[in-house]
Amino acid sequence: MAAMRMSDDAPEDFLDVVSRLRGARLRPEVTLEEVPAPQRIAPFALALSADVVTEDDEELATGRFVLLHDPSAPEPWEGTYRVVSFIRAALESDLATDPLMGQVGWAWLQESLSAAGAEHRASGGTITRVVSESFGALAGQTPTVDIELRASWTPVNDAVIHLTAWSELLCTVGGLPPVAPGVTALPRRRR
Repeated sequence: MAAMRMSDDAPEDFLDVVSRLRGARLRPEVTLEEVPAPQRIAPFALALSADVVTEDDEELATGRFVLLHDPSAPEPWEGTYRVVSFIRAALESDLATDPLMGQVGWAWLQESLSAAGAEHRASGGTITRVVSESFGALAGQTPTVDIELRASWTPVNDAVIHLTAWSELLCTVGGLPPVAPGVTALPRRRR
């Protein structure tokens, strides 16, 4: 992953966290790329874009993981760090009308954080179902249904654990089965 330049006045602890996030090892289906971070939300930030891609180059899910740092500890954050995340993936069309889909999506997030041991507080978010229908010159395309999960939380322990939990959530939303505890997924072979 190509590293972006950090602010010269970034605190040492934030730079350490950024270095460890840049070196995180995730499932081989997850491709991670550093992207420009938001400028106005916090004095310091790291943004990572991720895609879940199969060996056949089929994209199953996409998302963004942003770590914000504000040494002033904004009251709503309940800490100096904040994770802001977004995930989008296609759903089967019959799930578009499932009234429990939002609750299921939120449960996936909570389970991913819990399974990884990602301690957190002040979590919040939304689950959205997006139905896209095409018209005119695109009328022949099949309607699609996507799920969008937007969430933020204050990490209490190591941010790498939170990135790992989030990447597992990305895989879950994309439809991949979980990797069994104690099993390490092997890297994909380059073609």
